[in-house]
Amino acid sequence: MPARDSGAQLNRRTLGQRLRAYLHHHRLTLLRGFTQLGQHPLATFMTVAVIGIALALPAGALVLVNNARGLSAGWQGTARLSLFLKTSVSDAAVQQLAEQVRAHAGVASVQVISAQQSLADFQQRSGFNDTLSLLGNNPLPAVLVIQPTPEASTPAAARALAQSFAALPQVDQVRMDVQWLKRLQAILALLHRGVLSVAVLLAIAVVLIVGNTIRLEIENRRAEIEVSKLLGATDRFIRRPFLYHGAWYGVTGGVLAWILVLIGLALMGGPVGRLASLYSSHFSLSGLGVDGVLDLLVSGIVLGWLGSWLAVARHLRAIEPT
Repeated sequence: MPARDSGAQLNRRTLGQRLRAYLHHHRLTLLRGFTQLGQHPLATFMTVAVIGIALALPAGALVLVNNARGLSAGWQGTARLSLFLKTSVSDAAVQQLAEQVRAHAGVASVQVISAQQSLADFQQRSGFNDTLSLLGNNPLPAVLVIQPTPEASTPAAARALAQSFAALPQVDQVRMDVQWLKRLQAILALLHRGVLSVAVLLAIAVVLIVGNTIRLEIENRRAEIEVSKLLGATDRFIRRPFLYHGAWYGVTGGVLAWILVLIGLALMGGPVGRLASLYSSHFSLSGLGVDGVLDLLVSGIVLGWLGSWLAVARHLRAIEPT
């Protein structure tokens, strides 16, 4: 019984030693992969620069698209409906209809523009005073300008509100001021899809760049790999340093991409702020945020690791000691 207990303790001790040795080797390999980046600084800089630019392009484009989406979401509150009434509707009926519309759910405010106000505004803007005086009567209708509540300012809700008002007998035509917003949102959705497509292509390019760099590294260390295999090292053991090396390429490229995006936003921040001030707006560009930065770094690590793994899996099997 004591011998059995001592054997179990020995197995546990051996297992613990193996685990510590395994973690120690991973730590040393991780640090070694970072130090290897400085052995060939020019080649490393060129590889990291290409990776950083390839990651920064879609990241920066997505930031701009997301800023445009946020700006258009703020514009939804300005969506308005214009009810053009029939010319036969009297002024009293116009005021009565305005009160009826104000009581409607989803309506924040109603502005009444009488037929006389419409004519005076048209005369002032067009300059056709003499021509309009020949008509004898006012051809322009009264208009009710409706400001929906924030809940009813989305394109779908505003469209439902317009359909309900179009059924009123006094209304001749309904115009929605959110049509341009729907077109803008459709364009932004198309741009977002296009940026994602470009991001996939650039991600493939990053994998190929890292894979080619690791392939050259494998060829440079061919003799070392052959000696390691002669000493009994497994492919997993030999593969590990190259995987960490590729991951370091990816994370440094991600950091460079983050810096490039910050520089781009800083350069555009001033002109965007001046343009927003012309429209009495306090809009300013927002950056990647914590989640965006983490996504960028993780993407770089994954792409670097994947490119390294593909290169090692292909070329390591071809190296055998003679």
